[in-house]
Order: sequence, then structure tokens, then C-alpha cells
Amino acid sequence: MSDKKLDLPTDSILVGDCVKIMRDLPKESVDLVFADPPYNLQLGGDLHRPNNSLVDAVDNDWDQFDSIKIYDEFTREWMSAARDTLKPDGAMWVIGSYHNIFRLGYILQDLGFWILNDVIWRKTNPMPNFRGRRFTNAHETLIWAGKSEKSKYTFNYDSMKALNEDLQMRSDWTLPLCTGVERLKDADGKKAHPTQKPESLLYRVLSASTRKNDVVLDPFFGTGTTGAVAKKMQRKFIGIDRDETYAAFARERIANAETLDDTVLHHVEKREKPRIPFGNLIEQGLLKPGTILTDSKKRHKAKVNADGNIIAMNQINPLRGSIHKVGASLQDAPSCNGWTYWHYEVNGKSQPIDALREQMRDKMN
Repeated sequence: MSDKKLDLPTDSILVGDCVKIMRDLPKESVDLVFADPPYNLQLGGDLHRPNNSLVDAVDNDWDQFDSIKIYDEFTREWMSAARDTLKPDGAMWVIGSYHNIFRLGYILQDLGFWILNDVIWRKTNPMPNFRGRRFTNAHETLIWAGKSEKSKYTFNYDSMKALNEDLQMRSDWTLPLCTGVERLKDADGKKAHPTQKPESLLYRVLSASTRKNDVVLDPFFGTGTTGAVAKKMQRKFIGIDRDETYAAFARERIANAETLDDTVLHHVEKREKPRIPFGNLIEQGLLKPGTILTDSKKRHKAKVNADGNIIAMNQINPLRGSIHKVGASLQDAPSCNGWTYWHYEVNGKSQPIDALREQMRDKMN
């Protein structure tokens, strides 16, 4: 290992041994690692379809290991080097199949990573089981782990919920394999890389766990899916691969990738937005004391008080308190989001008071 550390080579592809290169990168300089390591498939001979045609399986030298022990040692080396590059609040995604994912998870925990989720990527178009001696292998597993138990990792919960039609994103993702025009081919029309991942998978990973300008390291870069998606989403990337042929495909692919505009990328998670007390709306003149608030169906009414509390109307025993407390009491509920429950009238139309809070936030930006 070199004594001289490299400057952080963002938006570049480094050709060589991933462990040596990662050891030369500045420590704690990367926000996220996405790793698609060799699976050690241990294929025994050629695989044929029922019509006796040969299946284009993964039989490359880089996926061959003499023993599970040697594979484990390789895994421990690259994971340790990758962990050193991560910032304290960084995280790693690693993907594998039943051949290796359990060993990857075991070693992740040994090295101090804190597992956050395992995600099942369910393939809509898996390769059939031609021999008919096992179930069709229709999924791969991703493990998402923080650098440590104390890491304040990035999770864009609201973005994931929006991507899933306003429902919480689950840990089983149904996405197709990389096919069609997205699949890179060489001059002979053969696959440029046998395990090219679909951009949809990386889009979801980066959408979930990175922010604009974050640095994403991929130590098994292949033909550059991570880099292409990172460029589109205005993330920085560092790609490492020991095969110059794959790197050449990746360079051309990334050069042709178009960066998305700020107007469609910008998103702030609700939990990251400035906190604005209800009383600020009164102080700023957006709501005047005495304003009548109602719920969306106008079953309940409340009057805005000068001190930031509200007073429920048409009650034998008047309720007085915060927008949340009064809303909960009127519904006989344990809690209530007063910002969305209470509405005010403007130009004859009813709007949630949350719209006024967003106006204030816009002025603060």
C-alpha cells in the first residue's frame, strides 16, 4: 500500500485492485458504498436449455474462488477497506444471491456494520431453472447497513413513500432484469457484462439513501450502472474495476448520461424542514386572532387565540389548547396533526393551515 493518499477522485473510474485503491483513498470521505461483488456461483460445468442451446452463464475468472475460505478472506478485505472510506454517518449497500449473501451479512456484522434492512429484489423476468431440479431463482438480496450502530445514515422516507403511490416503501422491490436497449453489448452483439444491474435498481437505492452531491463509491463498477445513475441524479461517484474493457464501456455510457435538472430533483424531507410553531403564523399576520378554523368536513369549529392556542366552539365545556391537542380531543383520538386537520377560508375556499406554514418556509429558503 502506498504511503501517499490520493485526493478524492470523484466522477472517475479507477482501474486496478479495489482493495489497494480503496486503501489509498482518503479515510472517511465517502457517503455511500454500493457493492455488487463476485457471487462465487460455483457453477459445475456448462448449463444448457431444453433445446440443448448453451446458456450464457456467469463463468468469468473474476467469479472463481478455490474455496469458501478464500472467498471469505477476499470479502473481509474489501469490506474492511470500503468501511474505512465511509464517513461516520455513511452506509453501504451490498447485493448478492443465495450463493454468497449469508456470508456477506455475517462478515458485515463482524466488521462493525449495523444492518438496517435486507431488501428482496424480486425479478419480473427471471431466468428459468432449466434443469427442473430446484425452484426458479427469482430474486436477489440487498443488505443496507450503516457504518456503525451510531451512524446517522440518510433515509429519504418521504421520497420513497411518494415513489410508492404515497404508501410506505416495503423491503420487497419488484423490478425487471436489465434487458433491451439498456443492456450493453459488445461488437459481436454479446453482453458486455454478464451481471449488469438495471438502472431502476440503482435509482431506488440512491433515491433512498443519498442526497445531491453525495459521494457514492462502487468497488465493483463493471459497466458503470452506479456511475450513470449517480450522474443523472447529481451525485458524485467513484468507480473501481480491475477490467479495462468494462471500464471503457462505463466511460462511454456515463459520458452519454444526461443530468436531471434541479427543478425535478429538489426535495426536502419533512423531518429536515425548519420547525415553525403555530404561533408564528399569528406573529407574522398570516392568521389573525379571532379567525375561525374548521375541520375539512366543517363538523368542528375553533377560534384562534392571540397566544397561539385555539378555543373550540359550540362545546358545553370549551376546549382550549394547541391545534394538536384540541383536534385530538374533538375526535376522541390519542393524537392529531393539527396542521392538516384544521382549515381556514381564503377567497371562499377551505385550505389546511399547513399551506401557511409552507409559505413561511418558502420565505426562509
